[in-house]
Amino acid sequence: MSFDVPDDLRYQESHEWTQTGDGPVRIGISDFAQDELGDVVFVELPEEGDAIERESEFGVVESIKAVSDLYAPISGDVVGVNEALFDEPELVNDDPYGDGWMLEVDPSDPDEFDDLLSPEAYRDQIE
Repeated sequence: MSFDVPDDLRYQESHEWTQTGDGPVRIGISDFAQDELGDVVFVELPEEGDAIERESEFGVVESIKAVSDLYAPISGDVVGVNEALFDEPELVNDDPYGDGWMLEVDPSDPDEFDDLLSPEAYRDQIE
């Protein structure tokens, strides 16, 4: 099976993705991760203003098959939360890189992007 791995994102081994850049960046889970989870029924996320630390737990996604912790691909302050997920968690399944995004974060250390997987390296990991 082939999974969507956009070339403009960076990935974490635990299947979270992030945009790169100076301003606020979005974070979510990959197409592979949502497929492995199955139908997502609940998402727990931090609040705006919370700080997250790279590789630390920032939330939970619950599906009909499993409950999985979410790990931050970068450190920074949460400046936006996709509140649509609280009423429509299935957006994570339907559009993991679009309407299913989870957080917007103002990165505190842009060098952390260098530690994430390139799209090519992430494709190799999930194949």
